[in-house]
Amino acid sequence: MFLSVFCFGQDSLKTIVAEPGDGILSLLRKQGVDPYEVFDEFVLLNNDNLRDSVHLIEGRTYIMPAVKLDTVAIVDSLQIQSKEIKELESVSYDIFGEKHKNVIEKSERLKGTIYYLVSGHGGPDPGAMGIYAGKAIAEDEYAYDITLRLAKELLSHGAKVYIIIQDPNDGIRDDFILEIDHDEVAYLDKTIPLNQVARLKQRVEIVNDLYKSNKGNYQRLIVTHVDSRSEGQNIDVFFYHHEHSKNGKRLAQSIHKTFEAKYKKYQPNRSYSGTFEDRTSLYLVKKTHPAMTFIEIGNIRNAKDQVRIVDPDNRQALAKWISEGVLLDYEGE
Repeated sequence: MFLSVFCFGQDSLKTIVAEPGDGILSLLRKQGVDPYEVFDEFVLLNNDNLRDSVHLIEGRTYIMPAVKLDTVAIVDSLQIQSKEIKELESVSYDIFGEKHKNVIEKSERLKGTIYYLVSGHGGPDPGAMGIYAGKAIAEDEYAYDITLRLAKELLSHGAKVYIIIQDPNDGIRDDFILEIDHDEVAYLDKTIPLNQVARLKQRVEIVNDLYKSNKGNYQRLIVTHVDSRSEGQNIDVFFYHHEHSKNGKRLAQSIHKTFEAKYKKYQPNRSYSGTFEDRTSLYLVKKTHPAMTFIEIGNIRNAKDQVRIVDPDNRQALAKWISEGVLLDYEGE
């Protein structure tokens, strides 16, 4: 599927000032635009003027994507200058849900790469549990949503992506409270076992079989979890790797470096304490064959960490930051 992309001079595009309480979705809705159709284009247009890569800054002026007939206009900084007219390919993936299914090509920076994405728990096991706004929240739902958002980012840069744990009907969700269900399956519609060892073994076998079938290609694995600690323990995002994997260490280090830079830029008064370290005792770290990183997003029981997890804008920022770390890792080859 192709979208015609019309690019105009910057002074011909509509601008809007962010008001208190505005988010990208609400700002676009107030302008009478379907936010899900133009969200990515808005971020591309205003990337240098967003906090945490996805949050509006009150009082700042933002460029609105132009919509012509039934097509979406994408304008990036180079196109604004040159007033080029070009056509971008948009590929539809049902797994992301109706509102987020279209993936628009941003670059080919990851062309030729393969990424396996595993979100923690799922099926009969919801993983770590917490309470937010009086309602139960589960690790597997939030890890899965971040994983889908990460998959979409990687696909937009030309990567081939295998989503190992899948939910047939969730898609990317823009809610704070993600409804808990148990219908997740493993890659190619395999039932997820209740037994923990059997469940982990199933994931290892799926990833290792795919790794073998894609032998000779650039392959990496990213596993996403949400931790559970005491309610009073606020933690940052942590990254683990196999102690003997040079490539896995570099992947974890590259994403960690990206997070450090983001915190320094967007939260200069707050130090970042997340680390990257070897954790070969973890089953998936020890048993899987691709170079990999295992990510702990935060403490699902801590009120500050919950904001990082439940806010859909924050989940999008996490996915975007991880993808930027992936790009840093790959392009440093």
